[in-house]
Amino acid sequence: MNTLTIKSWCRPDGAERSIPMGDVHFHVQEADHLRLEQAEERLQQTHEPEAIVDTTTEGLRLVTPSECGTLSDVQFRVFLSKGDERGQFHLVGHRESDGSLVYTNAVMIDQLG
Repeated sequence: MNTLTIKSWCRPDGAERSIPMGDVHFHVQEADHLRLEQAEERLQQTHEPEAIVDTTTEGLRLVTPSECGTLSDVQFRVFLSKGDERGQFHLVGHRESDGSLVYTNAVMIDQLG
């Protein structure tokens, strides 16, 4: 299991720009890591722009900034970096209080070890 602390962002409905929110802490379990690697391989083969990997907040042990609160429909968005086609992912979801999109900075899948 990998523990990550990553900067997070919020984009309220209709906003032109995202707003920084602070750090999000979460764990990537071995099963999620395997699904992220499989999504990366699929993207490399199919050349699709992205893949979504479902996860649960319970398994993530997700801790969000105080101004964020709880998230619904949490998923990993997987995409390939331009040039070297290495897989990256970031956590995405919606703030339960108002439905605003919340996401983290991207992480390289191979950094999960």
